[in-house]
Amino acid sequence: MRRFVALTLSAVLLTACSDDTASPSPNPTNAAESPGPPASIPAHPGPGAPDLAAKPTEVTGLRVPWGLAFLPDGDLLVSERNSARILQVPKGGGPPREVYKVPGVQARGEGGLLGLALSPGFATDKYVYAYFTAADDNRIVRFKLGERAAPQVIFKGLAKGNIHNGGRIAFGPDKLLYVGTGETGQRGLAQDKNSPNGKILRLTPDGQPAPGNPTPGSPVYSLGHRNVQGLAWDSAGRLFGIEFGQDTWDEVNLIEPGRNYGWPVVEGKGDTHGGQYTNPLVTWHTDDASPSGAAIAGDTLYVAALRGRRLWVIPLSDGHTGEPKAQFQGTYGRLRSVAVAPDGALWVSTSNTDGRGDPKPGDDRLLRFPAK
Repeated sequence: MRRFVALTLSAVLLTACSDDTASPSPNPTNAAESPGPPASIPAHPGPGAPDLAAKPTEVTGLRVPWGLAFLPDGDLLVSERNSARILQVPKGGGPPREVYKVPGVQARGEGGLLGLALSPGFATDKYVYAYFTAADDNRIVRFKLGERAAPQVIFKGLAKGNIHNGGRIAFGPDKLLYVGTGETGQRGLAQDKNSPNGKILRLTPDGQPAPGNPTPGSPVYSLGHRNVQGLAWDSAGRLFGIEFGQDTWDEVNLIEPGRNYGWPVVEGKGDTHGGQYTNPLVTWHTDDASPSGAAIAGDTLYVAALRGRRLWVIPLSDGHTGEPKAQFQGTYGRLRSVAVAPDGALWVSTSNTDGRGDPKPGDDRLLRFPAK
């Protein structure tokens, strides 16, 4: 286990687009900003993509579902941010049942039980990984599904805050654990190479800095992030990171080791800084997105939007992005997470019961769109 203690800086009040801001402005532009697609990128998802025109199967009765992870048999594990419960949902939909409750979770503001990930060796080791806000920090634990033993802390010392706790975790094609962290409202942490906050981390399954990281012995894979809550890989193993902006631009970034993505010096494109910072592939006005979860199916990136209350569908080709298209604008409210099941279905979670959703929110739900 490796501990990192973040430097304590003066908290900066960040307005507008934290992940759980109030309702959007009354006249959003609905316009996504992107470099523009090469001609070879199709305008719509190809055959085999999730059928977003189909009536979804709905799983109801949830409160602030956050992390999604699929078991080998196709059943879905779901974390609830405020209750610290982990629920299991049948692969085709159906009533959820509680299978674990993570001890030590301190749910406050945007903190609580956040991301989930399954060990690449789950078939033999049965490990489930969880990212959560504890009394003194944000941390990552693992536990064996079906056992009652206390979870094992594999990484701790991530600064916590009322906002920008990051929280998305996922194992990459290299079977290493990637972690999206936030700067907790302390902007300087994003550029502090000695802090794990405002970064994407790359760890071994035991929580150690992964071999081959840009700086030996450091868990940091990329820096200059405000609040990363979406991680997804394409078929070529390229990593895309989804990031909340402040007042102007949310971002989709192509994540490469050692790159600096600019926050807090740059929000959106940073060409004026002599190439020191890496430009995003896609930017949105914050009213249109506040992007959280992300998933890739085939050659399409799906991004769940909270404040924008929509699902963004983005064609991909060789690391380039086409023109984003909005789906379900306002239909289901705030969208938190999205994941592709082993059977090709797309699962989307809502976040309307956290006190920041619609004026009269119903229960939160999971939406399952079958593969075509």
